[in-house]
Order: sequence, then C-alpha cells, then structure tokens
Amino acid sequence: MTARVTNRPAGKLRIISLGGVDEIGKNMTVFEYEDDIIVVDCGSIFPKEDMLGIDLVIPDVSYLVGKKKNVRGYLLTHGHEDHIGATPYILRQVPAPLYGTKLTLALVDLKLKEHRISGIPMQVVQPRDEVQLGKFTCKFIHVSHSIAEACAIAITCPAGTVVVSGDFKIDYTPIDGQVTDLQSLAELGEKGVMCLLCESTNVERAGHTISERKIGQTFDNVFRDAEGRVIVAMFASNIHRMQMVIDNAINYGRRVCFIGRSMVNVSRVAMQIGELRIPPECLIEMDDLDQYPDQEILVMTTGSQGEPMAGLTRMAYSEHRKLQIRQSDTVVISATPIPGNEKFISRVINQLYRCGAQVVYEAMAEVHVSGHAKQEELKLMHALVKPQYFIPVHGEYRMLWQHAVLAESMGMDSRNIIIPEIGQVIEMNGSTLSLGEQVPTGGVLVDGLGVGDVGNVVLRDRKHLSQDGLIIVVMAIDRDECKLVSGPDIISRGFIYVRENEDIIESTREVVRSILAQNSLAGENWPELKNRIKDDLHRYIFEKIKRNPMILPIILDV
Repeated sequence: MTARVTNRPAGKLRIISLGGVDEIGKNMTVFEYEDDIIVVDCGSIFPKEDMLGIDLVIPDVSYLVGKKKNVRGYLLTHGHEDHIGATPYILRQVPAPLYGTKLTLALVDLKLKEHRISGIPMQVVQPRDEVQLGKFTCKFIHVSHSIAEACAIAITCPAGTVVVSGDFKIDYTPIDGQVTDLQSLAELGEKGVMCLLCESTNVERAGHTISERKIGQTFDNVFRDAEGRVIVAMFASNIHRMQMVIDNAINYGRRVCFIGRSMVNVSRVAMQIGELRIPPECLIEMDDLDQYPDQEILVMTTGSQGEPMAGLTRMAYSEHRKLQIRQSDTVVISATPIPGNEKFISRVINQLYRCGAQVVYEAMAEVHVSGHAKQEELKLMHALVKPQYFIPVHGEYRMLWQHAVLAESMGMDSRNIIIPEIGQVIEMNGSTLSLGEQVPTGGVLVDGLGVGDVGNVVLRDRKHLSQDGLIIVVMAIDRDECKLVSGPDIISRGFIYVRENEDIIESTREVVRSILAQNSLAGENWPELKNRIKDDLHRYIFEKIKRNPMILPIILDV
C-alpha cells in the first residue's frame, strides 16, 4: 500500500491532498499537470477540543499561493461546510473561478458576501456538464447525498482520467427522485479510469445505507402524536430532509419558523433558487411565534451537534431571546454525532429532559440516515469505475486503511493503492504510480477575523490560562531614584479567590518585596527583574499549593 519515492517524471499527473485525509473534514485536493492546476473542494473542519477559542480550521494553501498564476479553477462537489467552508479565506489568497451546481454556488456566494469578497467568477454547472480548464476536462456526475445537487467529478488530462467520488451514497428512492448517475460512472469505467479517489466515511459499516425516505414515517408519527410545538434540530444544508419535515408539518396544519443563523440563511437561499418549497402563508417569523397555538408550530433550528451557541442549545438552557423549552414541546434531533461531539449532544439531551420536553433522537427512532456509502455501495462504485489505481480519501486513517483492504478484496493489486498523507505528492500516468515530494501543509486556525495569527504558542498560553489561571504583579518604580514607589499589588484571575485567600496573596507579595530588595531597580535591569519575579514566584506557589499559574509582572515607570 506504499510506493517508492522518485523524482518528478515528465508528463505525470500530480495529486496532492491538502486536507480530508486522516481526518473528517477540511477536504481539498490539488490536481496538477504541467503548468495547469485545478482544486477540488475547499472545506473547513471543526476545531479540536484543545484549540481554545478557535472558530474553525482551514487548509494551509502555501503551495497554491506560490503557484497562484497556474490555478485554473475550483471545482466544488457539494455545499457542505467540510467542502466549501474555507472558500472565503482561500479565495483571498488564491483567487480563481468557481464551478459547481446551483445550490452549491448559492451557498458559497452567501459566504463571499458575508466576507465582502467580490469579483470571483462563478459558473453554474448541471450534472453531465463538462468544463475545460487548461489541459483538464472536468465532467460533473450527479450522486445522492444528504444535500441537494451533490456531484462526483471525472477529471481527464493527457495522463489519464481520475474519478473523484465526492460524498455519496446509492439511494434508489431519493426525496428529489434524482438517483446516483450509475450510467455515467459505468461508461467511464468502460472507457478506462486511471485512478479513483473515493470517500471512506462509512467503510467500517457493512451493508447499504438506508434511503432518506425511510425516516418519513418517523416524522409523520411525531407530528401525529405531538400535542405542543415540534422543534427539529438538523443540519441546515440537508434541504431534502428539511422539505420532507416541512411537508409533514403542513399536512398536520402547522406553520414553519426557522431559527439559527445558518438555518435562516440556507433556507432563504434554497427557497430563492427553488430547492425548498413552502407556501408563504405557512412561513412565520420568530417574533410572531406567540401569536399561534403551540399545536400549530414547527420550529426548524440549528444545534444538532450540541454546539454551545446554536439555537437548540440556547433554548434548552433558557438563553434564547425568544424561545424556551416547554413541557409540552417535542424535540427531534435529526442527526448523528460527528466524532468528538457525543458529549455535547448528551448534555443538551439531558437538559431538554430536565425542561420536561419529549425528546426523539437516533437511539430511540429512525430520525437520521447517513449521507455516506457503506461497504456494499463502495464495492459498487469500485465495480463500475474499475480504476487502475486507488486512493482512499475523506476519512480518518483507520477508515482509509479499511477502504484499501476493501479494494484489495475486489482484486486490486496492493501496489496500485496508496493511502495518502496530507501534503504528500502522488504522481501517476498509465504506466507508473509513485510518490513525489512533501509540500507545506497543515491546518490554519481561524479566530474571529484573524486567519493564521493564532499558532501553537498562543494556544499553549490559552490552555495554560484555562487550567491554572493568571497572576498579575503590578509595581511602580521611580527610574531616576531607583526605588519602589507603590506596590507590589497582586491581581488573581482564575487562580484563587482573593477574599478567601488573603494569606496566600500577602505571602506572594512578600516574596516579590524580597526580590525587589535583593535586585537593582535601575531601568536597564527591569527585563532581568521580571524574569526573576516569574521564576521565584512559580517556584514558591508550586511549593505552597502545587499550582502553576501564568505570572505576568508589570513595572510602571513613574
């Protein structure tokens, strides 16, 4: 499952994953042939727990910045955040035209407007459309997923044809009636596919992913039995499920209210382009909820992953400005926890029960189906495409490994399979498959309006502050007289409660006084003096109470 490292040969296609391998999210893959570069997807990922204060993580595109004049365009498979979330940040650095389906580009356009980015060309494509970008011919192929208008992409250059599956499943009865275009995939397989890049999210699960229609009966039962308001938390991007829930609600005489920034924005965009259909008289604003009986209300909201600032979480903890949970409410959480979010969702569910609500979630009923292919669907993809080489993508390392094993079980030579690493160049043509150099890559942290200005040092300080707190030592020194004028004053934040620990504060002050008495107070000596205060206080406090706060000495010149 590995290949030997060689120098870059001429006439080879270079494939570089800048994200989306050994992780779920941040999908971004570079395809380079001679002087032409195209990029498939431009996604973000949720920050890890130790990334305190970080909003999201995006791919490092240093490699593309150095070759921005060669980038012909971005091809977007669908509109989920892990595939489009980084677009406003990346396009500032490497602007190029965008290609995608109508809904996908509408969601991207919303992001670009929020970030006040203009002048980026966008071309809406239909399934089976082809676009020519330099030496690349790119064909979009419809696939079923948990968002409308998802596509796989067939990329052809002089070296051969590569199929990128995108996120997909084989749903024979999708809500919109548009099944995965197996015919186009089979035709590509008959013509000859050099390489398949296929998603691996559900490779550990046997069988087939059930159809989205299967959960329709669950929602019908919910609306039939609910005596008060029905509140449904789900991913805003799942337009088909949103439509199914809304249709059920309208059948039972309910009106629809959207709550949560992404839910409001996505639903508005989907209605504008005709992907979401709601009779105007059935749509109400959040401020008008109290004008209707509870049994006539459906609330669609964000927070299916237990996000602290999302709509459902704020409702559960009575922090929402317009809506709090009541005992008569029925709350449906229509999602599966993203790995790492399980405890956040559990907390919200527990709080909903404390409020007296009826809660319906995946462990109790079929309220969610995956948008990702399980083993039998992945086997069908391999059987139709019949690739010469295989690169598993979109999954943690164990998933990529299992997908490689699945490909071998279908007869593929292990020497033709590469499990990719982020930033590793993979080079190929019809006769050879090899590894090239490693390009700069990683995750860039986004914190508010700052992009990449928070690094390991800042995160380490944040973690230190969150665990041990802060002590600020303030003193005023007359530079000319070289004497202490006032202080030292001790300020504690997140370390101890000062009023209940006056003895520790006073002893800490005495340690500082002793240091000042033993050292010169001349201005040129202050940096050394600050370091001495920090070192001695660290040692004293740890010996005293076994804690290690951050210590910040401040000297005022008077």
